[in-house]
Amino acid sequence: MLTLDNLHLQLGDFRLEADLAITTGARVALMGPSGAGKTTLLSAIAGFLAPRSGRILWNGADITATPPGERPLSILFQDQNLFPHLTVAQNIGLGLDPKLRLSAPDRDRIEATLTRVGLTGLGPRKPAQLSGGQQSRVALARALLRARPMLLLDEPFAALGPALKGEMLALCAEMAREQGTTVLMVSHDPQDARALCPETVLVAEGRALAPQPTGALLDDPPPVLAEYLGQTRRGQV
Repeated sequence: MLTLDNLHLQLGDFRLEADLAITTGARVALMGPSGAGKTTLLSAIAGFLAPRSGRILWNGADITATPPGERPLSILFQDQNLFPHLTVAQNIGLGLDPKLRLSAPDRDRIEATLTRVGLTGLGPRKPAQLSGGQQSRVALARALLRARPMLLLDEPFAALGPALKGEMLALCAEMAREQGTTVLMVSHDPQDARALCPETVLVAEGRALAPQPTGALLDDPPPVLAEYLGQTRRGQV
């Protein structure tokens, strides 16, 4: 379980509070107005931003001061963070060993993962030789190969077309179920949230609220979310 225990974040004049828990294996969207702090919250969980106060716990263990590389998670950004001078197989292999000291079994695992994400035979290519969708699959394959308990998604598929984005979200959901991964996804698209995340954390007005059922929240959003989504609430004209 991921617990944000009375967490207070501050960046200049910006402040965000979170006091909530996310069940192990849950898939949770972070939604709210632009600038509300969704990526900020993800950055704190990943270890890139130290909280002003409060704690971040994973299965009861305090990881608030744990360096990013030692936290039980992987994170995917929109830019995929692939190294252009490395091959696809090497980029994925970084998930096993940052120095790429890979054994024969490691290379077998990489090939199996390439096949799993629909990139069979593309291991020798460089990222620039791939389409945007294929690059997304490489980044996802690297994260999945690490098999960390948490996967943080900061809109890594936002630049993809609707059909390809849908494929990537479905693949994330499938792999998360197989591995029991806890997924947190920053999203501006309600359809993405519905597709991947049964629960949603609303981030707005300086607070990250406890997870709520995604369908119910989006079907009848509170005013701050309804305004952001351009929806009219029930009973309003």
